[in-house]
Amino acid sequence: MPTLRVSPDCALNYVVDDYSDPWREPQTILMFHGNSESGAAWYAWVPHLARHYRVVRPDMRGFGASTPMPRDFPWTLDRICSDYIALADALGVARFHVIAAKIGGTIARHFAARHADRVLTLTLAGTPVPKRAVGSRAELIEEFEAKGVGHWARRTMTGRLGSRFPPEGLEWWIGFMGRTAVSTQVGFIPTIADADITDALPRIRCPTLVITTEGSALGSVEEVRTWQRMIPRSELLVLPGNSYHVAASDADECARATLDFIRRAGANG
Repeated sequence: MPTLRVSPDCALNYVVDDYSDPWREPQTILMFHGNSESGAAWYAWVPHLARHYRVVRPDMRGFGASTPMPRDFPWTLDRICSDYIALADALGVARFHVIAAKIGGTIARHFAARHADRVLTLTLAGTPVPKRAVGSRAELIEEFEAKGVGHWARRTMTGRLGSRFPPEGLEWWIGFMGRTAVSTQVGFIPTIADADITDALPRIRCPTLVITTEGSALGSVEEVRTWQRMIPRSELLVLPGNSYHVAASDADECARATLDFIRRAGANG
């Protein structure tokens, strides 16, 4: 897999999928995965998207095959966004669509506000409210340190993927997320996962699609609608179900809706 040295301490792993007609120049989609994942999380989206677009799936620094981060790494949203801009620049892509899930949506909202001139459209599938009301993360950090990321993934997976997801699928996701380095996770959670991005929402200029489920644990439909309406050119899609990782539990539906949304938005690179 190709890698890009985005800083002295990090080589960013990424995958490019492009099955568009070879005689045309497709637009690019940049995909932001969630916590304890990698670009492989988008496996079910790729067949839908890559026939029409150049799909770039990076592993966020610290995750997947990218360089793990030490426990004391100074995580910031701007640092992650700079990694993704460096990747786009290295690939020669001036403007692109962004699709994000879970905490990737927190990063993506900040990214779209900070780099409004680069983002054609934004799709947010199953992402948290812009400011999470959380207490101490000490118990969660202790769980990571004592039992590993896989223990947490197993404990929380049913809520993440919902009651309709097949048992063998749950096991795959537990193993997939459980490979995350503990050192990455203990620094990432109390900083990036709990970041307040409320001020970014009104500054997002591109057409934006927000996707959630009727019973998402990340917020009720009304709670999601409240922050979605803070994004000027946005729309909300509510799917049936009770997963909060709708990008995984309802990947085909989300991908088809995103393709339709991008086409309706009429954004040109």
